[in-house]
Amino acid sequence: MEPGSRGAAPGGVSVSAVLPAGGSGERLGGATPKQFCAVQGRPLVSYAVRAMERISWISDIIVVVSPENIETMKTIIEKYGHKRVTVVEGGITRHRSIFNGLKVFAENEFSSHLLQKPEVVIIHDAVRPFVEEDIISKVVIAAKEYGAAGAIRPLVSTVIASAADGCLDHSLERARYRASEMPQAFLFDIIYEAYQQCTDYDLDYGTECLHLALKYCKTNAKLVEGTADLWKVTYKRDLYAAESIIKDNLSQQVCVITNVKETLAQVGFLLPESLKSQIKVEVISVSLSKNDSRLQNIISGQCYNFVCVNEKRCALQETQELVDMLEKSNIPLLCPVVLILVHLDISESNSFSIGMEDLTTIKKFARENKKKNILVYGLLIQYK
Repeated sequence: MEPGSRGAAPGGVSVSAVLPAGGSGERLGGATPKQFCAVQGRPLVSYAVRAMERISWISDIIVVVSPENIETMKTIIEKYGHKRVTVVEGGITRHRSIFNGLKVFAENEFSSHLLQKPEVVIIHDAVRPFVEEDIISKVVIAAKEYGAAGAIRPLVSTVIASAADGCLDHSLERARYRASEMPQAFLFDIIYEAYQQCTDYDLDYGTECLHLALKYCKTNAKLVEGTADLWKVTYKRDLYAAESIIKDNLSQQVCVITNVKETLAQVGFLLPESLKSQIKVEVISVSLSKNDSRLQNIISGQCYNFVCVNEKRCALQETQELVDMLEKSNIPLLCPVVLILVHLDISESNSFSIGMEDLTTIKKFARENKKKNILVYGLLIQYK
């Protein structure tokens, strides 16, 4: 699929997303709101946007921020090359911010141009960076059928209520209750109508979108069991946990690129057999001199480790094509990219050497790219 093209959404409906990102981060502590805190050098909100951006069938991504952070958000979008994103000024509460995000599809005053109204809209917190396409697809499909849907997780702790004197009043039976998580999805007309009818009290003190759909539109949401990675960054310790997960994810993926020549492709496909039990491996046979959409999609999915297998002694011209693609994607801004160049010697000669001129060229290439946060390594393998 070409970058920027639209794939088919689950259930064949048009889909957009609203990401409320207007919180003050009071529980996190510090002057910077949590959605703008850097994790591995990149603002948390950028990860959430990227998660939505990677899903081709999401048409528009609306990020709702407080007035004082609009320019900050626009800078993030430009710096990290985010696409299909519209920044909207939020309200004084979560519900008012989400309502403003929905209005860009229905009211001209909230955007420079009216965006096409989706059939289904996803609502997802900007501080939940690890959402996957699978759970998003499930809530979208459920929303199409039931009008509303949301991810849930089992309660970790028992919920209790205290009396006026501070003593225990009663507790809830944990097995009967679930924690409401994100993402949630709604038929647009249902959730928009719910917000239009919403009282000021609910707009100011409510937090649950599914409740609004039930209260004002009599829509019983379908509850979808979510995965453990849907948690929300709330406290400072959560930032450290998020950083650890991101580092782990980055180290667990590698893209093996081989030339289209049969021998090289064969070697390239042997690599996953030895690596698949340890890491996730994507293998593609392409010419790097061509703008291949498969490779573009892998890069946009934030892969940071590449192995290029080639029979040429010094195939730096084609490798430069990959470097150019990585630079355009802004991927190296986040974390070092590891690029391993494998020269496969398939000649009949028993000699196993590389000329000094070639070696000097490779070293120079590596030094230049290290400045771009791209770490280049070379291997010479004799293959018989």
